[in-house]
Amino acid sequence: MKKYIINNAYIVNEGKTFVGSVCIENGLITQIENKTISKHGYITIDAEGKYLLPGLIDDQVHFREPGLTHKGNIYSEAKAAVAGGITSYMEMPNTVPNAVTIDLLEDKYKIAQQTSLANYSFFMGATNNNLNELLRVNPQQVCGIKIFMGSSTGNMLVDNLEVLRKIFKEVNLLIATHCEDDVMIKQNLQQFVQKYGVELNAESHYLIRNEEACYRSSSLAVELAKEYNARLHILHISTAKEISLFSNIEKPEDKRITAEACLHHIWFNNTDYATKGNFIKWNPAVKTKHDSESLLKAVIENYIDVLATDHAPHTLEEKNKPYLEAPSGGPLVQHALVAWLELFLQNKISLEKIVEKTSHNVAKIFHIKNRGFIREGYFADLVLVNMNHPWQVSKNNILYHCAWSPFEGNTFRAYVEKTFVNGNMVYNQGLFDETIKGKRLEFNRS
Repeated sequence: MKKYIINNAYIVNEGKTFVGSVCIENGLITQIENKTISKHGYITIDAEGKYLLPGLIDDQVHFREPGLTHKGNIYSEAKAAVAGGITSYMEMPNTVPNAVTIDLLEDKYKIAQQTSLANYSFFMGATNNNLNELLRVNPQQVCGIKIFMGSSTGNMLVDNLEVLRKIFKEVNLLIATHCEDDVMIKQNLQQFVQKYGVELNAESHYLIRNEEACYRSSSLAVELAKEYNARLHILHISTAKEISLFSNIEKPEDKRITAEACLHHIWFNNTDYATKGNFIKWNPAVKTKHDSESLLKAVIENYIDVLATDHAPHTLEEKNKPYLEAPSGGPLVQHALVAWLELFLQNKISLEKIVEKTSHNVAKIFHIKNRGFIREGYFADLVLVNMNHPWQVSKNNILYHCAWSPFEGNTFRAYVEKTFVNGNMVYNQGLFDETIKGKRLEFNRS
């Protein structure tokens, strides 16, 4: 493996930003200094004026393999992720077939081992009848259990309360939930279809999948977690009302109930449906400006612990269908970091807080082994960023298999120059080194 020295960067790590240098050898960070490092046999990178961050760990992506590879696959989406500074990801089970048995779950790990440029883990999916499989999951090798408490692909809606109780009671592993009340959403949808008919469009999406549908489901998950002392992680919080369910008193690693917010729920709001339409149609829905501003405030004030993407690509053909036929979800991994950094450059969030929520806290709450920080002895998962390199998102620089982005036409001031995964410079200003693939994430759990 090549050995690297990154000199004179602004290192952002553990609440501080300082000028320093990092030495990388055998995949690990071997030395951190507040001065220039000089060694024979190392490739030296002068990073003066650039920012060195821990690689992002995205705890919620849908890479669509197996079974839905016309939308994306592990190779293409992981490649887009490292170009965006994401060095590790956790992928969801609603592929085809659904990853609801140990054997099917391991099939995905085998694909990633051969094709993923980023490090990886895969959630085991819960159903109304696979508790025995959930109990077989190795907590040191799998990031968690995923429960869809709202409509999903295939047989993955867990809507039996007694089954939910058993899972929360018996599963001794992080339980990640998609929380929307399915009954309420179906009732709302019926009313809107009756009112608007064929004229119904994405501008009604946040009213159909509304605040109350989210809160009713999230509050149920919190109630069950408290009753059984389960380890609950609620994904993609989208409303201001839900923030009241969470605490900012404990350290993230000590919380039994944690929360995630996603880029689209903070960046966009309901006024954007008029121009973006189905291209910002997600479940849960993008809500109001009050909700998006409240979510960012909750991130800063530590009620929300993690920032992620919920990257979920669909083809242009699918997204261009009428509202009722168009699927929910969109691609984000390539542009998440530069979007967060744009909010920093707008003085809306600190750089240290972005790193805390996209790297440090993910490692803490999932107990990821030796990642998420710039520390000696940790894996060299790093991203080097130029904060003054404006560029525009366009068709010719989008790497997603689906070949579109809700950010098309946006100009970002920050630019990802280099991404290191396990000490390998896998991305360098548009060029990729695909000779060495990412590793399976490991977890410090008993």
